[in-house]
Amino acid sequence: MANHHGDFIWYELLTTDADAAARFYGAVIGWQTRKAEGTDRDYRIFGIRGDDVGGLMPLPSNAQRAGMRPTWLGYVAVDDVDATADAIVRAGGTQHMPPADIPGVGRFAMLADPQGVTFYVMRGASDGTSTAFDQSQFGHCNWNELATSDPAAALAFYQALFGWEKGDAMPMGEMGEYRFLQHGGQTIGAVMKRMPEGPPPAWTFYFGIEDIDAAAKAVPGNGGTIHYGPAEVPGGVFIIVASDPQGALFGLVGPRKS
Repeated sequence: MANHHGDFIWYELLTTDADAAARFYGAVIGWQTRKAEGTDRDYRIFGIRGDDVGGLMPLPSNAQRAGMRPTWLGYVAVDDVDATADAIVRAGGTQHMPPADIPGVGRFAMLADPQGVTFYVMRGASDGTSTAFDQSQFGHCNWNELATSDPAAALAFYQALFGWEKGDAMPMGEMGEYRFLQHGGQTIGAVMKRMPEGPPPAWTFYFGIEDIDAAAKAVPGNGGTIHYGPAEVPGGVFIIVASDPQGALFGLVGPRKS
């Protein structure tokens, strides 16, 4: 595994309508979708310009019965899946899926932090480097944003588990601060307090696009909903926070070309 402990290496959409989701993200971001090889499951790969950037699978029926809604989840690389899963539980997190092997892919587990935010940890089986998170490329994830009920506790948790570091912070008035996350000398995202009337604590992943205004038309034009934006952020780019037709929340980030 060429990625380092604490790197985001994969993004996965669990949805109630995989065919519709594939069409939506193809229209909005430009992803192509293909079936994953070597599995009997309905697991599909999102790709762009020859790079694999994420996965797509039906939301399991038992998860739906438990109240889980369509969602995007992130995978974080770790040196030892079993040891990290144990450490997460000892730190107050929850194990949803115990460590297991995916032949030819790697070992993974699904867990949640102490505030209830779900994510995966994984050690890949190959020496290849994931480029699912790549801020220099459109169609890849460019930003990882955690909205949580306790930012200070969440920061301490992820720092201890993955070695992430606190970066600078922007004041947000009554909302507190928008604290940047750094890893490996790179700013990979941020942590903020969730809005009281907003969704439950969760990660939101922002995917790079070439034209924010085109995306602002494509999202509602293909059945999605824009909740915020386009809004300018530092760096001269713009963001959109939206949900797809099945209700999964995601973000887009890119320039305004007009």
